[in-house]
Amino acid sequence: MFIRANDLDIHVQVSGPPGAPPLLLIHSLGTSLHVWDAQAQALSTSFRVIRPDLRGHGLTTVTPGPYTVAQLAHDMRAVLDALSIGKTHVAGLSIGGLVAQSLAAQAPDRVASLILCDTAMVIPPPEGWHTRAALVREKGMQALAEPVMARWVTPSFLATPEAAGLRAMLLRTDPEGYAGAAEAIAAADLTASSSALTVPTLILVGDQDLATPPASAEAMHAAIAGSTLIVLPNAAHIPTVETPEAVTGAMRGFLTSSVATPTVATPYEATPYEAGMTVRKQVLGEAHVARATAGITDLDRDFQHFITSTAWGAVWTRPGLDRRTRSLLTIAMMAALGHHEELKLHIRASTNTGATRADIAETLMQVSVYGGVPAANTAFRVAKETFKEIDS
Repeated sequence: MFIRANDLDIHVQVSGPPGAPPLLLIHSLGTSLHVWDAQAQALSTSFRVIRPDLRGHGLTTVTPGPYTVAQLAHDMRAVLDALSIGKTHVAGLSIGGLVAQSLAAQAPDRVASLILCDTAMVIPPPEGWHTRAALVREKGMQALAEPVMARWVTPSFLATPEAAGLRAMLLRTDPEGYAGAAEAIAAADLTASSSALTVPTLILVGDQDLATPPASAEAMHAAIAGSTLIVLPNAAHIPTVETPEAVTGAMRGFLTSSVATPTVATPYEATPYEAGMTVRKQVLGEAHVARATAGITDLDRDFQHFITSTAWGAVWTRPGLDRRTRSLLTIAMMAALGHHEELKLHIRASTNTGATRADIAETLMQVSVYGGVPAANTAFRVAKETFKEIDS
């Protein structure tokens, strides 16, 4: 699915039972959400696993760099808001660990526990990251493939199919996305903010990690009160792929311990009206909501407050269905009931919910059977007119 937030289309995969304790997994530089595949498969039996592609990575929008770690953490907050996740466990790998620390510092009420894997509070030297950024902008990702792979996994693992998959992720990363994130690492020093963290924290590091070595993990362990440190044997910088069972086992043990009691997924803790207004803007667009709000009079003021609090604040914020599904259900009902003005509104909003035109066509086919051919016929006409306006 895709979530529109912060001028991005953020690609996210969500797996696991709705309502299960949420677990946000943030990937490393030059990879994608797939670097967590093994952990997502194993942990989604007990957790609602949320895996976004970072800005400039995977299928998420590439924006010009430089990025900042705080900006990437704000993107992750937007994902949680869009999915109506109030508090979540957060695991981050490499730059994902920097982002996880920043998220916990920015919004401690949103983070139930931290798992910091092969990361640090600061990853020097900054000039090295700037050199990498300049190199990939000039020569592309291939220029970095060999030296990066040599740091990501141990020599004996380089010839495996899994290492080939990592290499493919690296080569498919957009150079500007990689460069922007590398510049974020160059500028990041979370020593002060991470030293103030009080959230339950597990620190994992490969014993052969050259990028963020055990010494960096030990410094984090000393700085974050009450944290636990586990050194993973025979692993380098990407142990989620090289030693997946060890990483998964450590994560599972930590998440199910009394130290990090799983947090049940709940809607964002705001008033129903505030939560509803946030979701309404994300789905319908800020410009539309601004126009609608400007048109409120004493006649409909209470009604507008009512629908924002109930429809948007109490239903659209519920975690049981993702936003794309809610969007398509609304389109189907508006079509079947003949509410064409609202139908047009929600077809327009589909650009913000991840519902594609193919999804809408299938939905209206369903309407033709269960709502009637005349209703679907009109709905198809409204959809075509709306898409023509969007494209013009």
